[in-house]
Amino acid sequence: MKIRLLVSLFLVMLLLTGTAMAAKPVINADKTYFDITSGLYVLEGNVYVEVGSRIVRAHKAKVSIGSLEVWATGGVTLTQDDITFTGGDVYVYGTQKRAQIDGGVVLNRNEKTIRADSVDFNWGTKTAIFTGNVVVNDGDNVIEKSVIGYDVANNKII
Repeated sequence: MKIRLLVSLFLVMLLLTGTAMAAKPVINADKTYFDITSGLYVLEGNVYVEVGSRIVRAHKAKVSIGSLEVWATGGVTLTQDDITFTGGDVYVYGTQKRAQIDGGVVLNRNEKTIRADSVDFNWGTKTAIFTGNVVVNDGDNVIEKSVIGYDVANNKII
């Protein structure tokens, strides 16, 4: 009976360890250090942060391993599978499956280009809400609005 309990406990611990490691980000930059007082990795130059299928590239960033939050500035690119947003800066709310990109956002996808001041992208629901000076170029169609929603999964304006 004790052996079954120990084996079960060991399997649960192994499963939890594997789950925790799956969420661990890959972090690379020209200059990287860990700030003990803030608990953040501070990155400068050719920043590359990968968590699952999401990749953030930028000039500078700070990363919280615990909350999977990323604050990045300068030539930001956020890639999720076949979706790529570019902008000035990004704040990734890792546990909420959201990213807020500001500073002039561009999304090019399947002959569709969306430009805006900012976008709130939710990779859990596969939706993006573009705000401020939004211009959508879709073939011969051009749409201009202050706010536009985009269904990423179906490649449609909502």
